Amino acid sequence: MSEFKLSAEFTASGDQPTAVSQLSEGISKGFGKQTLLGVTGSGKTYTMACIVEKIQKPTLVIAHNKTLAAQLATEFKEFFPENAVEYFVSYYDYYQPEAYVPRTDTYIEKDADINEELDKLRHSATRSLLTRKDVLIVASVSCIFGLGAPEEYQGFVASVKKGESKSQRDLIRKLVDMQYERNDYDLARGRFRVRGDTLEILPAYEQLGIRIEFWGDEVEKITHLDTLTGEIIGDKESVEIYPAKHFVTSKEKLQMAIRDIGKELELHLKHLKSSDKLLEAQRLESRTKYDLEMLEIAGYCAGVENYSRHLAQRAAGSTPYTLL
Repeated sequence: MSEFKLSAEFTASGDQPTAVSQLSEGISKGFGKQTLLGVTGSGKTYTMACIVEKIQKPTLVIAHNKTLAAQLATEFKEFFPENAVEYFVSYYDYYQPEAYVPRTDTYIEKDADINEELDKLRHSATRSLLTRKDVLIVASVSCIFGLGAPEEYQGFVASVKKGESKSQRDLIRKLVDMQYERNDYDLARGRFRVRGDTLEILPAYEQLGIRIEFWGDEVEKITHLDTLTGEIIGDKESVEIYPAKHFVTSKEKLQMAIRDIGKELELHLKHLKSSDKLLEAQRLESRTKYDLEMLEIAGYCAGVENYSRHLAQRAAGSTPYTLL
């Protein structure tokens, strides 16, 4: 198992050794809350890095905004160059929630601009949590927002080994279930393309692509490549591919979710119509049925997080799955 290895040109001094010792001891004893006090420039980040190295546990550092989170992530990466230091913040550059103004009968659709790089880093963070123990994630409050069920996410991982018996068609079907999109012309993040017996994938969490070459129903070769230049970076004996979306679910659970969403829709429509809110009922029915059609066809829809409880088969009022 990989361990946290602190890399720094200096050592703890002043009050830092005492703080590291006391806070580490408190964590070992299961203290729920502890506070590290210090003025700006007193080395609190380094002190925290020393604590992380001492306790050797996956660590979540929460900052109150993206800027501070990015600064902390940079510093922790310098302290732990051999470990997985990840950055998990909201992937929205712009977000306009849906709204309805009854006075003017104006409906404003949800509009958002997703930052692809931030989304890639979020997927990298969740992948690291599932594959290694030496993980330190610097996050904003986005880490308390709902994500898909971790067991479902992990259940959709595709493992490919050189020399194993696996058909290209089966792997393509698996990638589609994992919310990867086929595009034989533009290989972008979260997409794959097929060229004869060669399958190329750009995972949602990677900078490099994966090329899998088949000989009939046998995996002949696996390589990492630069998708822009086509340069081969290196050969691999095996590779694990993680889903392109955080909200993935099995076909059985998806059908159950679609059924449950439909039942809940009928209850809300009945309530709205009994209150003589016919326009609201029509809007709700139209939007929800469109989402249900997308879930039926593609297994995904815009705003899928609104249906996360049904997709995860959780009880009403239960705590959603988050990064925590």
